[in-house]
Amino acid sequence: MTFADEDGQPLEYLHPVEAIGVNGLHAVVISTAIIRADMLRKGRTYELLITRHSLSPVPDGQRPQLGTEIHFRGIHGRLELDLSGKDKTQAGNVVPTFYSLAGEAIAIPEKFLALVRAATKGVNCSGCTHAHYLRKPRPPGQPRRNESAHQDAASAETTVTAEAFAG
Repeated sequence: MTFADEDGQPLEYLHPVEAIGVNGLHAVVISTAIIRADMLRKGRTYELLITRHSLSPVPDGQRPQLGTEIHFRGIHGRLELDLSGKDKTQAGNVVPTFYSLAGEAIAIPEKFLALVRAATKGVNCSGCTHAHYLRKPRPPGQPRRNESAHQDAASAETTVTAEAFAG
C-alpha cells in the first residue's frame, strides 16, 4: 500500500517508522486528502484498488466526515515478469494488466501510473523496510514543493493521518 496526492504525485511523509517486522508500516503521512493504492500479489497475479480519502468541509465546531471514493479497481491482473527474481531490473517500470469480465484490457488512469509502478515494485520487494513512493521530509526551513497547500493543511483543525505501508 502507498499514498499520493490527488494528482497522483508523491506525498512527503511526516516521519519514517522503524517497524519490528518487514513488509509493514514504513512512514506516517498527514493530509486533508489522499489517494491510496492498495496492491496485493500472489505469484504473478495482482489485485489493485485505488481510492481517494478526503475530509468534508467543517462547519463551526463540528468534526469533518471522512469520504471515500473508488477511482480504480483491478482484479486478477497479470504480469508475466518475475520482479523479485530474474526480472528485478524491470521493477518500477512496469504495471500488471487488468481485464474486464469480457477479457478486454482496462487502462489504469494515466495520472496514477507512477503510483501503480511504485506499488508494483513494493509488492515485489522481499524483506522490504522502506517506502517506494513517498518523499523524505525536507529539512526545516527548506520550502516544500507546494508550500501554500501545506500551510493550508497545517492550519486546518483536523487532517487525515495515513499509515504508509510498503509500496
